[in-house]
Amino acid sequence: MLLCPVCHEPLVDDERGAACASGHRFDRAREGYLYLLRSSKSGDSMGDPKSQARSRRDFLNRGYYAPLRDAMIELVRKQVSGCAASTNGPMTLLDICCGEGYYTSAMGAVPGVDAYGFDLGKEMVRLAAKRGDATYFVANMKDIPVADGAFDMVTELFAPFNEREFARVLAPEGSLYTVVPGARHLFGLKEVLYDTPYLNDEKLPKTTELELVGTQRVSANITLQTQADIEAVFQMTPYYYRTRPGDKERLANLDTLQTDIDFIIAEYRHS
Repeated sequence: MLLCPVCHEPLVDDERGAACASGHRFDRAREGYLYLLRSSKSGDSMGDPKSQARSRRDFLNRGYYAPLRDAMIELVRKQVSGCAASTNGPMTLLDICCGEGYYTSAMGAVPGVDAYGFDLGKEMVRLAAKRGDATYFVANMKDIPVADGAFDMVTELFAPFNEREFARVLAPEGSLYTVVPGARHLFGLKEVLYDTPYLNDEKLPKTTELELVGTQRVSANITLQTQADIEAVFQMTPYYYRTRPGDKERLANLDTLQTDIDFIIAEYRHS
């Protein structure tokens, strides 16, 4: 499944990690993941800082986004049933930009799934590997080190959309699921930050490589219970980098916050 990021030959597992026929070797970290970036420094300097990675892990562990997790699990179960009718092996799944593995591990725990997940940030992947239920590796989505057509199901939640690579790694009869914020996602947060809060545009990725075949909405209303949870979800949004310091202080004065969560899951297939 995995390819050498240098020469793109297949990687073969051994006791220490993995290597290709050309002799390029990649050691396995103590937590079990593989580092498949050409530069040894990229995974530390790119991606979310360690503090934000752990903050995101702690936030997701509290179950605020469980409705989306459960919806993704249900999609995996349906895909497993479809694959069982056409093949004797497990359904292969790749979670792109997996973060700290909250969704990846949940999907990988479904019986009959052989799950893989990767992210650019080493700290994210380190935390993900601790969750288990998938094979994790550090890699760049611009050149995903996996074989062509290797995955029956590909998922990417809130990540940039690299249509060429996503189409390349997706099996001919496979499905790609991408998740974008719905119109009212975190609207309660916006009501605190902005005098005139706005709805999200629900803009789905446009692609000539794949065909959009369906969407579903996942919505709920949640109450963030602590200031740490409010700050954590704020850091997970693009608003964190675009909001003025004075407006950020409005959130800092809150102990709880009620808000909608709203997601659009879009399914794409090969044309």
